Amino acid sequence: MRDRILAFLVLLPSVLAVGVFVYGFIGQNLWVSLTDWGKDPAQALALRPELRFVGLENYRELFTGFVDVRFRQSVVNLIFFTLFFMAGSLGLGLLLALAVDKAPRGEGFFRTVFLFPMALSFVVTGTIWRWLLQPQGGVNVLPTLFGLPPLSFPWLATREQVLVFDWNRLPFYTAFVVGLVLLYVAYAAYREGERRRALWGLASAGVLLLWAFAFGRGLKLLPYPEVHGFSLALVGVILAAVWQMSGYTMALYLAGLRGIPVEVLEAARVDGASEWQLFRRVIFPMLAPITLSAMIVLGHIALKIFDLVFAMAGLDYAPTDVPAIYMYLLAFRGNQFAKGAAIGILLLLLVAVVVVPYLATQLRKEVRR
Repeated sequence: MRDRILAFLVLLPSVLAVGVFVYGFIGQNLWVSLTDWGKDPAQALALRPELRFVGLENYRELFTGFVDVRFRQSVVNLIFFTLFFMAGSLGLGLLLALAVDKAPRGEGFFRTVFLFPMALSFVVTGTIWRWLLQPQGGVNVLPTLFGLPPLSFPWLATREQVLVFDWNRLPFYTAFVVGLVLLYVAYAAYREGERRRALWGLASAGVLLLWAFAFGRGLKLLPYPEVHGFSLALVGVILAAVWQMSGYTMALYLAGLRGIPVEVLEAARVDGASEWQLFRRVIFPMLAPITLSAMIVLGHIALKIFDLVFAMAGLDYAPTDVPAIYMYLLAFRGNQFAKGAAIGILLLLLVAVVVVPYLATQLRKEVRR
């Protein structure tokens, strides 16, 4: 009993500090996001501004309001940035790990070279790549080294978009993608023998997909079509982010490759497995937990990205906006603290959706052990 009391007293200051300075401020931010500070931006700077409770009105305006089209483009940018950043970092990191693992000599040198970008901050990385992507230099003049004409692509200044879609289709696309993810979760749970979890995932996926095709296609968020897409100005930002984080995934995959028993690989070769079958049937499945862990970390970084975009493109260029940039503009330039707080809560929920299921799964595995 005395040990429990002592442990409680030792942990109490940390628990109180986290409760006040983390969850307390999250609660305060949530309250601010549910209020209206008036139409006059100067009122927000008053010593005691008058707050009026408006519920979810700020959230509704962000997704369906006429003036917040830039926020919606920033959400689309974030989705594409996250997907391409994660795919690029994982793919390049795996290739680098395989190359280093097979290197006969100089492994320490190459491992250090590939890991070096991680020692830089995103601000430094953004500054370097902003210089490299200048229209009259850097990457655009590389072809001249091989006798080819220089490129003329405006990496960070283009307004061209691809993969465009109507914002009104977002509910359908969201429900459809989440439904497919739940189907995969149900399949994975079934293979692991967790029938109850598989049934829950299958039922949830069925409900979502049914809603998507029955109601999602006809749901209109706006009374007019609003086209968004993947802004090509983000390509340079994605290249810089992948360059910095591919060394991290390389280190994870290299550790995973070194952890695969040689006996398992030799047994597969004796059974007649080709090199491709060896990777597909043995190596890649054994690297799956590492891939999942890397995806969680990369997804967390991508969802709250700010400094890299700020260093490369600044605050005033809409084609490279992400929600964190727009939140800064609304709150600290426009004095619209309520909408800025709403964007902060949305980012928190996005990160929680990525991190919490992973932590819950890891905790469940620890309990089983």
